[in-house]
Amino acid sequence: MTRKGNVVAVLGPTNTGKTTYAIERMLAHRTGVIGLPLRLLAREVYDRIVDLRGPSVVALVTGEERIVPPRTQYWVCTVEAMPQGMGADLVAVDEIQLCADPERGHVFTDRLLRERGQHETLFLGSDTMRGTIAALVPEAQFMRRERMSELTYSGQKKISRMRPRSAIVGFSVENVYAIAELIRRQKGGAAVVMGALSPRTRNAQVEMYQSGDVDFLVATDAIGMGLNLDVDHVAFSALSKFDGRRMRPLAPNELAQIAGRAGRGMKSGTFGVTGDAPPLQDDVARAIMDHSFTPQNKINWRNPALQFGSIDRLIATLELKPDDERLMKAREADDLRALKALGEITEVHARCSDGNSVKLLWDVCRIPDFRGISHAEHASLLEDIFIDLHQHGEVREDWLAQHIRRIDRTDGDIDALSKRLAFIRTWTYVAQRKGWTRDESHWRGATRVVEDRLSDALHERLTQRFVDRRTSVLLRRLGQKEAMVAEVSETGEVTVEGEYVGKLDGFRFRADKGAGGAEEKAIKSASLQALAPQFHLRADRFYNAPDTEIDFTEQGGLMWGSSAVGKLVAGADALKPKVEVFVDDVAGAEVAQKVERRLQHFIDRKVAALFEPLIALSRDEELGGLAKGFAFRMLEAFGILPRGDVAEEVKALDQDARGALRKHGIRFGQFTIFMPLLLKPAPTRLRLVLWSLSKGLSEFPESPPPGLVTVPVAADAPEGADTMSGYRNAGTRAIRIDMLERLADMLRAEDSRGGFEAKADMLSITGMTLDQFADLLQGLGYKAEKGERAKVKTVTEVMPEAPKDVAEDTPVMDLADTPPEGGIIEKPEPPQAADTPKDVAEIIDEGLAPIIEEPEEAAQVPETMEGMDPAENPQGTAPDAEIAGAEMEIFYTFTWGGNRGARGKPQGKPYDRTKAKRGPRHDSGKGGKGPKGSKPQNFSAKPPRREKQIDPDNPFAAALMGLKDNK
Repeated sequence: MTRKGNVVAVLGPTNTGKTTYAIERMLAHRTGVIGLPLRLLAREVYDRIVDLRGPSVVALVTGEERIVPPRTQYWVCTVEAMPQGMGADLVAVDEIQLCADPERGHVFTDRLLRERGQHETLFLGSDTMRGTIAALVPEAQFMRRERMSELTYSGQKKISRMRPRSAIVGFSVENVYAIAELIRRQKGGAAVVMGALSPRTRNAQVEMYQSGDVDFLVATDAIGMGLNLDVDHVAFSALSKFDGRRMRPLAPNELAQIAGRAGRGMKSGTFGVTGDAPPLQDDVARAIMDHSFTPQNKINWRNPALQFGSIDRLIATLELKPDDERLMKAREADDLRALKALGEITEVHARCSDGNSVKLLWDVCRIPDFRGISHAEHASLLEDIFIDLHQHGEVREDWLAQHIRRIDRTDGDIDALSKRLAFIRTWTYVAQRKGWTRDESHWRGATRVVEDRLSDALHERLTQRFVDRRTSVLLRRLGQKEAMVAEVSETGEVTVEGEYVGKLDGFRFRADKGAGGAEEKAIKSASLQALAPQFHLRADRFYNAPDTEIDFTEQGGLMWGSSAVGKLVAGADALKPKVEVFVDDVAGAEVAQKVERRLQHFIDRKVAALFEPLIALSRDEELGGLAKGFAFRMLEAFGILPRGDVAEEVKALDQDARGALRKHGIRFGQFTIFMPLLLKPAPTRLRLVLWSLSKGLSEFPESPPPGLVTVPVAADAPEGADTMSGYRNAGTRAIRIDMLERLADMLRAEDSRGGFEAKADMLSITGMTLDQFADLLQGLGYKAEKGERAKVKTVTEVMPEAPKDVAEDTPVMDLADTPPEGGIIEKPEPPQAADTPKDVAEIIDEGLAPIIEEPEEAAQVPETMEGMDPAENPQGTAPDAEIAGAEMEIFYTFTWGGNRGARGKPQGKPYDRTKAKRGPRHDSGKGGKGPKGSKPQNFSAKPPRREKQIDPDNPFAAALMGLKDNK
C-alpha cells in the first residue's frame, strides 16, 4: 500500500456537504484528481469546477467521454477511469461504501488501498465504512459530518396524492416508465432520470424539473449517488431490485442513500413508500432517520497485481484469493467472463503469444457491455475489435464508420433511441482509448455528435410522452391562485390561457381526448374555474333557443343540437315526464335551474302536440259511465289497446258510447283498438320513450323505420313493445296494426272454415312473399296447409312475319329482342286474378303495401301464327313442354285454427284449384278440337264482378282510366 500525505475519511449520512468539501480541498491544491461513482455525477462536478476555475484547467475523463485541456490541473473522473500514478497533490474518492458493491466493489477497494495524493487523500462516504477503513488504512484520520437537515418517514401515500417536488424511485426501466406515465395523467408530467441516460439527456431532464416545468421526478436508484436535486420527498415504489444476478431486498443503508436525496441544505425532507411497495418496518424507518446501520465489515477485492505472460496466467492472477479477512473475492465480473470466452477461441489464443498481446486482449475485455444483449454477442464484438487492433494496430475506419452510421438515426420511440444510445456508448468508449484509432480526435468528435443527437432526440421523446405542459401550466397557475382567461369557440372548443383543454358539450366540460381519468380531473379542476362565466352566457342562449333546436332521443336523452343536456325520467303521470339536467357543478345552481325549466317546457309542449287527440279525450267532460272508463284505459295505454285485453269492456259499450269515442278518432278494429293519428312516426317515437319510462326499462326499444308494413320481430324486445310501436307480432314478423285491420276486412270475406288461398290483394297489402304470408296468418291463429301443383303456363303471342320490303330508316331490332326460331316470344305475364296466387319468387318484400289493380278480364290471345301449322305448336304450350314436363308451384290453403266458428277440424274439404269452375272455352275454329287430335286449350277467368271505382286521388288514376278506354 502506498503511504503518501494525510489520509482522511470524511464519513456521514447524505446531505452533509461531503462532495462540496472535497471540491474545496482539491481547489486548495495545485493539482487534484477526484473519482466519482457515476458518469452523471462526474459531469455535474466537472461543471461546478469549470464555473469556478474555467475549462482550460479542468479535465473530464469517463469511459465514454474525454475532455483533457493541455494545461489540465484538476481531473474529474469516474472511479474506473481515474488516471494511475499521476502524483496529484490531492486524490479523492466519493461514495467509498461502494467497496461492498457486488459488481464494481473491487474497483473502489483498489482505490481505497492503492490511490494516494502527494499531500492529501480523501475518502468520502457512509459511516458504515469506518471500521473497515480503520483496519485496512491504519494511518487514516476520520472526520464525521452531520446531516444539515432532518429526514422524516411519512409512511405510505398514493401517487395521486403525492405533493409537488417529489421524486418517485423505481428499480427497472419498465417501472420508471409506468410511474412517469401515471404522473403525466394525474399531475401534468414528470422528468425521468436513469443511470443509462447520457449526461446530455439527464441534464435536460433535470433542468426541466429544477426550473419548475414539472414538479415530479421519476428515477432509478442512480439519484442516490450524490446527485444534488431540489427534492422535498422521496417515495419508493419497490423495496427490492435486480442486481444483475437475482432479485434481492434493499438493505437499510441502501434505502438511506436514496432517501437522503430529500431535503437539501438546511431544508428538511421526508421519505416513504408508494404504489405496491409495503410500508417500511419500524426498525428500518428508524435506522434511516437516525443514520444507524450495520457496519460493512466485508468488501470486495480483486488482485491488482496482474501477470500477462499468457491468458491462463492472467486468469489465474485475477482469480487469486485475498489474504485479509475483511476482503472477499469479488464475483466473476463481465471483463473476466469475456476474457475466458475469448481465450477459448483458437485464433485469439494463437495471437496472444506475448505479454503485450495478452495485455491488449485484457484492455479489450474491459470494454463495458453497454448494449446488454447477451454475453455471446458481446464476446463476438470484442473478438472483432481485438483482431483488428492486433492485426492492424487500430480499428479499421471503414468498419467503425459502418457501425456508427447504422446507429446515427433519430427516428423511433424511446426504447429504440435508448438502444442506439447504448450502442454508441460502445464506440464512444473505443474512440476514447488512446492509440485504438488512426484519427482519435475525428472519431471522438464523430461519436460525440451522434450521442448528442440521440440524446436530444431521447429528451424530446421523453418530454412528449411523460410531460403534458398544458396540464402542468394550468395546475401551477391554479396553485398560484391566479386568474385564468378562458375562451369558448362557436363549436364549443375551450382554450385556457391559449392552451386547448377540451370542449364544452352542452353544459358539461369534456377534457381533451387522450387524457386519462385522473388527468381529466386535473384539467377540469384548472379549467372549470375559468369557465364559470361561460356557463351563464350559454344558459341564456339555451333558454331563448327555439324548440326546433332541441330534441329527444329514442333512449330518453335530451339534446341541444349535438350536445346532450339532460334526460327524461318518469313522472307521477306517464304523459308528464320530468327532466334531469347534465350541468357541471361549477356552473352553479342558477344555470342548472334555467336549463331544467327550458327542457321541461320543451317536453311538455312536445307531449301536448303529438298526443293532442289523447289529451282531448282525457279532457272530454261529456263522456260518462263506461265510455269515460274506457277513455281512461286508452289514456293509460297511450292510445293503443289490444282488443283481447279489453274484450269484455268493448262488449259492454253501447252504440252511443262507441259513437262518442269514435268522435275522438278511436277505431274499434278486430285485433286492436287504436287512434290512427297516433300511429304516425313522431307520436310513435315519443310513445315508446314514455312507455319505457313508465315501465322502468334500462334500455328502450327503438321505433321501427317509418313506412314499413311489416318488420322482423325483435326477440329481445320487452313484452308490449310491439303494440307501443304500432305493430302486432305474428310469426317471425310484426304487421302494422292499421294494415292488419285492412287485412282482417279481406279475410272476413273468405271461407275460413272450408279453406281459402291468399289473394293478390292480401299479398300486396302486406308486401310479403307467399311463405312469409303463411307464417303471418299462422301467427294470427290460422292454419296453413302447404301443397304443390302444376303451374298454369303463360300464354304466347304470335308475332306477324316481317315484311320483305323494309325501309332503310326502319330501326333494326336488337339481338336481345330477336324472337326464337318460329317467331314466337314469351308474352309478359299479366297481373293474376285474385284466386291465382303469384309465384313465391315473383313477390318482392319491400316492407310497403303497393296497390295493384286487377285487370277486368283476361286478354284475348291469338291461337296460332299466320302461316304456321297449328299441330307444330299447340296454344299455350312451349315447344319443349313434353320434354321439360309440367312446372310445379307451391300454394297454401288457410283455415281458421282458433276458437271462432266450428271447433276442432275445419268443416268441408280444402280448396282445390284444379276443380274450380272454369270459364268459357275458346275453340280453335275446327269443331272445337285442336289440330291433329290435340286437346283443345282451356282458359280460365274469374266470374264477372262489380266494376271497381277508380280513386280520383290516386296518382295512377289517369293511367288506369286510359287503359280501360283502349280495351
